[in-house]
Amino acid sequence: MRTSDCDILIIPGFEGSGPDHWQSRWERQLSTARRVEQDSWDVPDRAAWTHRIVEAVEAAQRPVILVAHSLGVVAVAHAAPLLPAGRVRGAFLVGLPDVERADFPSVIDRAFAPLPRGPLPFPAVLVTSRTDPYCDIETASAVAHDWGAVPVDAGDSGHIDTESGHGPWPEGLMRFAGFLKRL
Repeated sequence: MRTSDCDILIIPGFEGSGPDHWQSRWERQLSTARRVEQDSWDVPDRAAWTHRIVEAVEAAQRPVILVAHSLGVVAVAHAAPLLPAGRVRGAFLVGLPDVERADFPSVIDRAFAPLPRGPLPFPAVLVTSRTDPYCDIETASAVAHDWGAVPVDAGDSGHIDTESGHGPWPEGLMRFAGFLKRL
């Protein structure tokens, strides 16, 4: 699949993705990409975030590819069973946070936990880091297995965000292109 053949929905996590974040850069670079906006990036509400993803998928004119980061990954997992069958052709998921951890930020709706563990109804890749402060590699690998997602070990990459030096993230864009080719 080519980017021109699909609607790419960018789904940021907690606090959104700033202008230098790889998701914002991809949104500007890929002509068929658009952000799924939320009412509040700073006080995430699971029901609202899930609803917005479902609405965006229903409004899409072409097959949908989801590109989610951090809490957006969890929102995608919660939205997956509610999405119209066959509309989402794949999901590129990056930086899963472990919302079940006791030290997870209290401002985030506790309804994001527990993490859904059933298989996703579409092909997915879950890119993880060995040094992600929000999720250990073992948990991320187990979740990828449960979801039927292909796990991708990004090495020592922090949370794969601007703070960890992943503004442009060309390796991620190459991995995304490879994922699209297989769909």
